[in-house]
Amino acid sequence: MDSLKKIKNELKKAIIGQEKMIDALLIGLITEGHILIEGIPGVAKTTAVKTLGKILNLDFKRIQFTPDLIPSDILGGEIYIIEKDEFRVKKGPIFTNLLLADEINRAPAKVQSALLEAMQERQVTIGEHTFYLDRPFLVMATLNPIEEEGVYHLPEAQLDRFIMKVIVDYPSDEEEYEILKLVVQREGFGNEEGKKPEEPQQVATKEDILELRERLKSIHIDREVEQYIVNLTMATRNPEKYGINKEYIRLGLSPRATINLYKVSKAVALLNEKDYVTPSDVLMYVKEVFRHRFLISFKGEAEGITTDHIIDMIVEKVPMP
Repeated sequence: MDSLKKIKNELKKAIIGQEKMIDALLIGLITEGHILIEGIPGVAKTTAVKTLGKILNLDFKRIQFTPDLIPSDILGGEIYIIEKDEFRVKKGPIFTNLLLADEINRAPAKVQSALLEAMQERQVTIGEHTFYLDRPFLVMATLNPIEEEGVYHLPEAQLDRFIMKVIVDYPSDEEEYEILKLVVQREGFGNEEGKKPEEPQQVATKEDILELRERLKSIHIDREVEQYIVNLTMATRNPEKYGINKEYIRLGLSPRATINLYKVSKAVALLNEKDYVTPSDVLMYVKEVFRHRFLISFKGEAEGITTDHIIDMIVEKVPMP
């Protein structure tokens, strides 16, 4: 069985539903992109990353972002050793393979920005020392959408570092029942006798992830599909060309959006066990790639227009090859 399918099957032993979140984590791993997840507490965000670490035998660390956090709490710093009369670098929790930045919008901009170098350059500078992070390195940051007090808006430069923003909703009725059964059986609260649910097991290694990244390069994408990706991005900068009210968009997408949609489209094809990209692969995660990268104007906000509404308009108006 393909290693991606094995990983996904093991994740489903711990997570019921949430296909978008599971696929997003896998896409982030094989494209070297970071994932931003917005969802209420208790929808398996932490469980997903922790389980992924177990399945791949990767280091996992979690940072709970709070208003009193400082950059050294994430990166580490230099400490003075009295006995040796010297400074020594103590590495912070960012030195891991999988980092869960929980409720990232609870920390001020100075702390959020501490992640920028690590996310983009895969390195951390502490004093005069620069350390390269081990590969693979994935940041999954979560946003709590229900809090309004004590939260800080993420800067656009920070948001642009995430390859996708996934919105996690409530599970369905059937999924909720399956979650209940899974948890009560696993924790021994069930009335029924029988064996406990199967626990996720390690089925791959970091070497398998690096091999998948190499396979990603061989996924074919036609010139017409590449141009389609470019046209989708350009429609946020020149919306009037496609019959979209330009007064709704304050700031269009940067070239990083085009590059990331290209990478994600290839990863979707790989997840679906194909060696080529189709326009439907491009559209499958276009909202997740685009929604956090451009700004709606005050006029658009006043009329209840969201980034997802604009993306729907763009997908409808831009001709598909």
